[in-house]
Amino acid sequence: MRIAILGGGFAGLSAAHYLQKKNHDITLFERDTHLGGLAGGFKKEGWDWYLEKTYHHWFSNDYDILNFAKEVGFTDILFDEPLTSSFYSVQNKASFIPLDTPFDLLRFPLLSLPVKIRVGLVLAFLKVSPFFTAYERQTAEEMLEKSMGKRAWDVLWSQLFRKKFGKYAGNILMSFFWSRIKKRTKRLGYPRGGYQTFLNHIESVLSKNKVEVKTSTPVESVEQSGKRFKLNIINSKAQIFDAVVSTLPTPILIKVAGQVFSQKYMTRLSSLKYLHAINVIFRTTEPVLKNIYWLNVIEKTNPIMVAVQHTNFINSSHYHNEHILYVGNYLEGSHELFKMREDEIGDHYKKNLHTINPSFDFSRSQFSVGRGAFAQPIFDKEFVKNKPDFETPVKNFYIANLDMTYPHDRGTNYAVALGRKVSGFF
Repeated sequence: MRIAILGGGFAGLSAAHYLQKKNHDITLFERDTHLGGLAGGFKKEGWDWYLEKTYHHWFSNDYDILNFAKEVGFTDILFDEPLTSSFYSVQNKASFIPLDTPFDLLRFPLLSLPVKIRVGLVLAFLKVSPFFTAYERQTAEEMLEKSMGKRAWDVLWSQLFRKKFGKYAGNILMSFFWSRIKKRTKRLGYPRGGYQTFLNHIESVLSKNKVEVKTSTPVESVEQSGKRFKLNIINSKAQIFDAVVSTLPTPILIKVAGQVFSQKYMTRLSSLKYLHAINVIFRTTEPVLKNIYWLNVIEKTNPIMVAVQHTNFINSSHYHNEHILYVGNYLEGSHELFKMREDEIGDHYKKNLHTINPSFDFSRSQFSVGRGAFAQPIFDKEFVKNKPDFETPVKNFYIANLDMTYPHDRGTNYAVALGRKVSGFF
């Protein structure tokens, strides 16, 4: 069977791998110059490792991608337990409070002991519990306020949801929170050389197995041609395929292949809501965060969602002794940050990082701004009803995109799982 795969992220790459093992003729189309999406990397002069466009790591129980790496012969992965923390204002003083272990929770200064015990019991239950349908019948806010108490919700979780989901925070289902607690591990993994090194290895394996990987090849539209599919490719000749696997974000799929599907199906997919990502990478001579790798910014007056000091996990020697800090937010497309110039965006984040580390001098820092469209789906009840499935109403047209990682948060581990699962339909 001649199969076209749309999109060269980890879902598309793993789908190509598993489908070629079934002796199908595979062509993968990626509009960008490189594979991997936001996990794709770049190098600066003097660096011997790649750096991702935005922060990435694996949990030690990310078995789908770890097993996939072994299967394609990539075993050079490091593991460590970098420090994570949360930024609060305690009695008007900036405080970094770890919340990694039960002992951290017991030492947490902003909750009474009875509340902390209650929180600990609920978290322990979520960690061991299977998925219950009840998690989709209530929002996280409703269920956590009932189970942990309103004080715990306000102090521990409210700002995490507000900064990740904005005005939709109150609509996010408990299933999402269950997944975050169930999945999280303290031990984290990272491919030596950066994700791009791993991606280059995968591309080499696919090429050896006769998969045609076409980067810088945007597919303008997909049409039905009898029982087959015609791909109209910008600046190239159209091609005919027996089947299509789309790993494109749902709104992009609607634009590219909308004429293949019924209006009813398009209306269903069009109802999904998303936030967009803005991500700033700071390169500095000293670390902005001392020792901390991952910092959740809980303080209400600071709009930053997360700050990730990559070089407190991966040694700065791989980046010519530059220290790398990611700062990120999920925002609506109308947000003022998307209308600003890069220097204005940099100044915005410097100002807010200054409240986290008032003594830091940004005068010699360099930064770059990245944006990611449709980066965060809104996991509400409408999402569960309308999200795409592997099989579409059109025979031999399949979807395997990151909306389908629900209830889990998006990530390369689940992207690989999607690629493997969609191959099972052939």
